[in-house]
Amino acid sequence: MTRGQAKTARANPGRFAYRTLGESAMIDYEKELNAEQLSVIQEGNGPLLVIAGAGSGKTRTLTYRVARLMETGVPPERILLATFTNKAARSMLNRVESLVGIDIGGLWGGTFHHCAHRTLRAHANRLGYENNFSIMDSEDARQVINTCIAEGHIDSKADKFPRADVVGGMISLSANTEIPLLDVIGNRYPYFSHRSEEILGVAERYQKKKKELNAMDFDDLLLNWRELLLRHDDVREAYADRFLQILVDEYQDTNALQAEIMDLLASKHRNLMVVGDDSQSIYSFRGANYENIMRFPERYPECRIFKLETNYRSTPEILHLANLSITNNENQFQKTLRAVREEGIRPLLIPARNVLQQADFIAQRILELHRSGIPLREMAVLYRAHYHSMEVQMELTRRGIPFEIRSGIRFFEQAHIKDVTGYLRILVNPRDELAWKRVLCLYPKIGRTTAEKVWRYLAGFADIHAALLTVDFRTSAGKAAAPGLAHFQETFAALHGADSANPTTLIEIILENGFRDLLREKYPDAASREEDLYQLANFSSRFPSLEEFLSELALLTGVTEEEGGQEEAADDRIVLSSVHQAKGLEWTAVFLVWCSEGMMPLARALKEEGGEEEERRLFYVATTRAKDHLYLCYPLTDYGRGMGNLPVSPSRFIMELSPYTARGKDRPYDQWVIDEQ
Repeated sequence: MTRGQAKTARANPGRFAYRTLGESAMIDYEKELNAEQLSVIQEGNGPLLVIAGAGSGKTRTLTYRVARLMETGVPPERILLATFTNKAARSMLNRVESLVGIDIGGLWGGTFHHCAHRTLRAHANRLGYENNFSIMDSEDARQVINTCIAEGHIDSKADKFPRADVVGGMISLSANTEIPLLDVIGNRYPYFSHRSEEILGVAERYQKKKKELNAMDFDDLLLNWRELLLRHDDVREAYADRFLQILVDEYQDTNALQAEIMDLLASKHRNLMVVGDDSQSIYSFRGANYENIMRFPERYPECRIFKLETNYRSTPEILHLANLSITNNENQFQKTLRAVREEGIRPLLIPARNVLQQADFIAQRILELHRSGIPLREMAVLYRAHYHSMEVQMELTRRGIPFEIRSGIRFFEQAHIKDVTGYLRILVNPRDELAWKRVLCLYPKIGRTTAEKVWRYLAGFADIHAALLTVDFRTSAGKAAAPGLAHFQETFAALHGADSANPTTLIEIILENGFRDLLREKYPDAASREEDLYQLANFSSRFPSLEEFLSELALLTGVTEEEGGQEEAADDRIVLSSVHQAKGLEWTAVFLVWCSEGMMPLARALKEEGGEEEERRLFYVATTRAKDHLYLCYPLTDYGRGMGNLPVSPSRFIMELSPYTARGKDRPYDQWVIDEQ
């Protein structure tokens, strides 16, 4: 097919160009695939549910299925392959093209948003848009929402009202979960419930404004794709007729919108093959609906279910542990991963005296494994929450071990951490101009220019702290900034009167005096950032004085900045990642930290419906990232605010493994502990 013919086929979904594979593209499927994969490839038409366990060759199965469909006469133009990342789509399409030996440019392959965009470019006018609509990125959306807030005469800076990013997060969550915005506010953002009507007003103006601008945000692409298919029968029928075969990757991660769109497109031929692993469904926080994969057989009673249980990644010992863990989930498709690889090293449970010894063990073991020949890039430290990596980051930095953060930026370089340490810095050093300007800009009606003016006022006094506590300070930068300066003065007075030798108390004072509210107004993930600060407070308690605490942070940051250029250039680095970010990846050695109750599972997550089962799936995902070495680490004690050092219990997910032992079938979990320090 020529490019012109391909373009015509895309514009007219009812017309197709047929082609056949060349003789050179004949594939020996029995040689290339195992029996489980082969059964999927050779299955005929109709709905198919493929439960693909970790490391079982899911991508290989999908690509060979597409090749097989084309080999049996299905034109590429009649195949839709929906994925979650452009990288995955490119990889699969390139592999298919190399297998079949012909151009497959007509095949619809890409992310859900890519396919939505492609459809809407041809039919947006049916929904009141022009077909040349713009797509807004997150910054565009933030600016439009800010305009809507201003048009509602809401002074978001002077009063407690969520910033545009947070409002955008509310709207997006509502769209992806199909939960009314009012309920999203009440359930996820209860501290803004008193502003619900105003938030709803902003959301309504935002929808109208996008239409006026002839623009869509990322969520609109899916919403409007579904709307197009539901409202316009001719469009739905044309695409449902066009797509003879539809394949969906990572189906356990789909939201309600995505699943419904695929059902609409498959409504005529019902040749819908979905591939995923219910045991790796871990993204409910961003709208993924676990029920999509679990209820697929209900929506398609005639579907055939296949299981890929042969694992090519991990040793039998690691898989045994993972299998034992996930069996404790009641709501699942039962499966048992079987290893292709020969017997290896058993996973080790590593209790440490405290989080510092946990970090010390990890750093030491990394060096030992590296000396044994394992590249640093083949090792990863995984954790449930970003703050769990704090001590590990510090220890790796001290030892000069290069590492890469996959879960965000380095812990101590995050904005909210630097904001709070800014308060502490001006307590220790009143002449710290940079800290003053950073902290002042956190308050309403105080920008960089005003902060500069305030600093010049304070810098003229011999005793800056005393000057700050006077009445004149409040009016040092004009009338508009006075309320913000008054609030800052109150916070500083509370800090100034507290025990400066106790950084923990100081951090708690900052949170209680408005910083918690600021987090909620400014960040969609305010709860996680608040947890970060509580852990920072706990960490600071290990230092005898505020000066020593700040000096340690400064030295570590300084080392990071000095070595930053070399580290960026280095390919061989340890990976530090949240479990969520690690899904789909693998390493020779994996260290899972904070395998303790309240951390894995995370106490906050247990309050959500289905929270324990999703947390157990996270544990399962973490353990199945390891190929050869798996270390489950936790501290025996941890510092509790106002309570000192408290004993820590191992995670319930470890306690459930009592049948699993390192050296015998009948030993309880505490006898397969191997403390190698």
